Amino acid sequence: MKIIKRSGSEVVFDITKIVNAIKGANSDVAEDDRLSEEQILAAAHRVEEQCESAGHAVSVEEIQDMVENEIMALGNFALARAYIIYRYVQSLKRVANTTDDKILSLIECNNEEVKQENSNKNPTVNSVQRDYMAGEVSKDLAMRILLPADVVKAHEEGIIHFHDSDYFAQHMHNCDLVNLDDMLQNGTVISGTLIERPHSFSTACNIATQIIAQVASCQYGGQSISLTHLAPFVEVSRQKIRRQVLSEINTLGLETTSDKVNEVVEDRLRDEIRRGVQTIQYQVVTLMTTNGQAPFVTV
Repeated sequence: MKIIKRSGSEVVFDITKIVNAIKGANSDVAEDDRLSEEQILAAAHRVEEQCESAGHAVSVEEIQDMVENEIMALGNFALARAYIIYRYVQSLKRVANTTDDKILSLIECNNEEVKQENSNKNPTVNSVQRDYMAGEVSKDLAMRILLPADVVKAHEEGIIHFHDSDYFAQHMHNCDLVNLDDMLQNGTVISGTLIERPHSFSTACNIATQIIAQVASCQYGGQSISLTHLAPFVEVSRQKIRRQVLSEINTLGLETTSDKVNEVVEDRLRDEIRRGVQTIQYQVVTLMTTNGQAPFVTV
């Protein structure tokens, strides 16, 4: 005869586990309220008979309900109460042990569920492990207290997947469209420092990557930016470079045509655009936030 464990796997029915569970509760009540060895064995065998006649593999929870009913049928309500408390304490231990085991498996880098949850986090990095360890505690809190029971049940049965449950306890943004236009044109504040409107395309690109890093540190998930918000600073750089070129010509006492000036300006401008775009590429690829997350960025 098989029974269904809480994990969903099937194992052979073992009557000694029922006997030991009743004995565990039996030892917690007054001696006058305790069952004899014969009564415990008889109750366990009646549960075994019920499981055999059920016509299907019963679950652990169903067996525990049967045990409660058998104890109450004997009129021993003090023991029945102790057994209910015993079940509750054991369930708390299982939750704690599950969380502890998951945390320990994170340190050993063999928690496959967590490793596959987010591909932009490297589970071998210390900061990522620390974030994941906190995340396991948050998941436990979310599943036991914060989420509705039907959602938790559906998640555990694989009907749905409740993504990012490790961040559900905190009210964080998840996936943002970043308004670079407002922050670049009107200035912004990063880590308490006022960042003024940039005076060149390359500086705008640098500030954009800092904004990306700050958003990634304060939210969970991806973010999107638009290059159209950076485009106006191409003209800002063009005029700045033009002033520099004209100043150099005047300093050197040279004479040249406006076409030649335009050619030099555009060459230097293209070089600045290349450097600005390279800044975005390199910084976004190498950025790592405080929780070890590489930013998800859509451009």
